[in-house]
Amino acid sequence: MFTGLVEGSGRIKILNRIGDDVRLTIMPRFDFSDTRVGDSISVNGVCLTVTTMSEGAFGADVSVESLSLTTLGHLKAGDEVNLERALRLSDRLGGHLVSGHVDGVGKILKQEQVQRSWRLKIGIDKGLSRYTIEKGSVAVDGISLTINRCHETSFEVNIIPQTGQETIILKKRVGDLVNIETDLIGKYVEKFFIRDENSRKSGKPSVIDRDMLNKYGFGE
Repeated sequence: MFTGLVEGSGRIKILNRIGDDVRLTIMPRFDFSDTRVGDSISVNGVCLTVTTMSEGAFGADVSVESLSLTTLGHLKAGDEVNLERALRLSDRLGGHLVSGHVDGVGKILKQEQVQRSWRLKIGIDKGLSRYTIEKGSVAVDGISLTINRCHETSFEVNIIPQTGQETIILKKRVGDLVNIETDLIGKYVEKFFIRDENSRKSGKPSVIDRDMLNKYGFGE
């Protein structure tokens, strides 16, 4: 699990294709000394497992499934990526809960500077837009961002100077693809209500009632 607060960037040192899979060797641009083989790392928002550590770089394997659903399949040696190590239970949760399981790929439709910040408009599939709400959270290439505006097939976010400096998001251009992970909580809430609706139609009692809501602090 991650927070979406990117620690820094890294550079793809080596990219090897092994059948339909890919093995990445990434050189972080910040202190990575306490990372161990088996740790989880968010690479442009995709959760990968560290398989090797050598000379300051780490290796990670990317399956054909991840390559087909994310932008990692477009990477090449020399490209930069956003990096975040997994959340510790003792850490502050400064962003929002990010699983590293990308929901889909978006496209940067517009990029404009507003004072010292940048406003990005990102196009997404209509199936993803149902999980975006104004002032809600979204992870773009692993970066936790607040949604300013929602449209039927796009949303807008603001990139403050600090985020622009610590990540590679402002190196992207109009037309570039980005990994999108929508809010984890929203997806669970939808599933609960779908189950509840199906139970109602089948005549089964609902598992969501006033007693349950009171138990978890959602009552009056």
